[in-house]
Amino acid sequence: MAGSGDRRGELRREHISEQRKRLPDQPGVYMFKDGDGRVVYVGKSRSIRKRVASHFSSRSTLGRLVEEIETIDFLVTGTEAEALIAEQQFIKRHRPILNVKLRDDKSYPYIGISLDEEFPRVYFTRERHRPNRAYFGPYANARRVRETLELLGKLFQYRTCDGAEPGRRSGVPCLDYYIKRCGAPCVGYIDAEEYGRNIDAIRRFLSGRYRDVERDLIAKMEESAEAQEFERAALFRDRVTAIRSLMERQQVAGEQVGTADLIGVAVEGQEANAQVFQVRDGVLTERQGFYLDNKGEDDLAEVGEQFIAQYYEASPTVPPLVVVGPELSERTALLAEALGERRGTAVEVRAAERGDKRRLRELAERNARLALAQDKLRRERRRRERTEALSELAEALGMEEVPIRIEGYDISNLGPEHTVASMVVFEGGAPKKSDYRRFRIRGIDGASDDFASMNEVLSRRLARYLDESEKSPHDAELDASFAALPGLIMIDGGKGQLAAGVRALEPLIDRGTTVISLAKRLEEVYVPGRSDPLPIRRESEASRLLQRVRDEAHRFALDLHRRRRDKAMTGSVLDGLRGVGPVRKRALLGHFGSPERFLDASAEEIAAVPGIPGKLARDIHRQLNRAG
Repeated sequence: MAGSGDRRGELRREHISEQRKRLPDQPGVYMFKDGDGRVVYVGKSRSIRKRVASHFSSRSTLGRLVEEIETIDFLVTGTEAEALIAEQQFIKRHRPILNVKLRDDKSYPYIGISLDEEFPRVYFTRERHRPNRAYFGPYANARRVRETLELLGKLFQYRTCDGAEPGRRSGVPCLDYYIKRCGAPCVGYIDAEEYGRNIDAIRRFLSGRYRDVERDLIAKMEESAEAQEFERAALFRDRVTAIRSLMERQQVAGEQVGTADLIGVAVEGQEANAQVFQVRDGVLTERQGFYLDNKGEDDLAEVGEQFIAQYYEASPTVPPLVVVGPELSERTALLAEALGERRGTAVEVRAAERGDKRRLRELAERNARLALAQDKLRRERRRRERTEALSELAEALGMEEVPIRIEGYDISNLGPEHTVASMVVFEGGAPKKSDYRRFRIRGIDGASDDFASMNEVLSRRLARYLDESEKSPHDAELDASFAALPGLIMIDGGKGQLAAGVRALEPLIDRGTTVISLAKRLEEVYVPGRSDPLPIRRESEASRLLQRVRDEAHRFALDLHRRRRDKAMTGSVLDGLRGVGPVRKRALLGHFGSPERFLDASAEEIAAVPGIPGKLARDIHRQLNRAG
């Protein structure tokens, strides 16, 4: 076997060597693929051949792992800037494990403005793909977005109601009008033209053009005062005061800094952090921090370049000036060309060496290093707490070894038609969501029976373990979660659920798995062969760990249970409607919130749903009324 393995390795190296010889000495993108055809790394260079050669001589994590790749693909581009843009598209498409990437980059929040509506809404969102919408962001956290929306409501009074048309069924203004957060376009207290001017001011404000907004408000205040509309003048005066207060609090360097993004990056092994200081009209409008995965252990310059490319690919706007650290001084022309293409006009990328720009950029770098250090301390503290909780739990249960893998099971039901079960996995005291599994209960007749349901689920778990453990670790069809032997299985429930579980899991117990149950009322822990609960304090770390496992199992089961129930409740209504496919179905449910509200809606209310034309709305309304 060893000889055949050596021969395969030799053939692979010969194959890779031949591929490397064919690589062009031109700018472009290259991709490393493993034996299953998965892209594990995407790179770009002005010379593909030389850059790939450098990986094979490197001692970094990426350099060690290239010894395992099977294929090298490439794409030649006209310039290195084009290669940088193409590289980001390939990274976004394939999400290779070794590339630098923003953590949870799909979920960063934005502020959206619905320009396709007569009275546009200003709203929190995590998407930025809809046409005729303006997006501002990405923001580092949701709290910052909500604070900004709160400020915008005080300054410019935009509507917060859902739907393309303002207002609600009652035909009277909502509370926002009376607390001066909305001009009430729903009842004609503000017309579309004036409301549009407020939206334009919001867009300029979010773009950092504070001084433009301030000048406009001063002009409106003076105009209202001359017309002796003193209440209106006082409203504009208060807005001017609020904007000036914001500018004074966040003034960082005055007019000489102007409008720019200042970026600082810190790298430590496989972790990295980037800080973006957004300065608009000399005002620090936003300070954002982003954690990055750096599994390939790229250097500071490579991480900085990759972050800038990914950040501005996700950002709706690019400023005219981007200030970077000295490590990127040789890449400024490349980045400027790529960002200029993204912006549509020239962008200057500068490694500032003096003045306020350098001071702010160095401040961003210090914040990046501090963020990395704090994140490391948090991870160490959490790791230590998890280790102590596992040790305490093993001692309380009389286990010979610490339960590295814990599986938790819960049943959620609403009658026999909607009974589901969950299996969640904690490894090293932390959730391992890739190993979570769900079960649909299928063998129980009549009224719901938690004991029988638990017995069925755990019997199926045992059967899957016996089946999967016979497979080779390299088998493509292997389910690693079911193949793993848990150190501890925790059942949500009392002695009855535990007895049902023990009957199903005897072969696993014989292999060393400990089985317990956790009763909700007093967080009591039961073990087989003992009628009384174990004397584990509910405030102890061991008990809290079990509670986290139980709560996660409950949440995971309830999620599937709700989706199955909602599908059963709404399917008969929505699935039979002509002209309503999956996209429009989601839009209708998302807009109305419940089947009852949808069934009570008028044709005009249905037409207010984005993506539902007026003719289709009337047809849907006729179908619903004809069906009763």
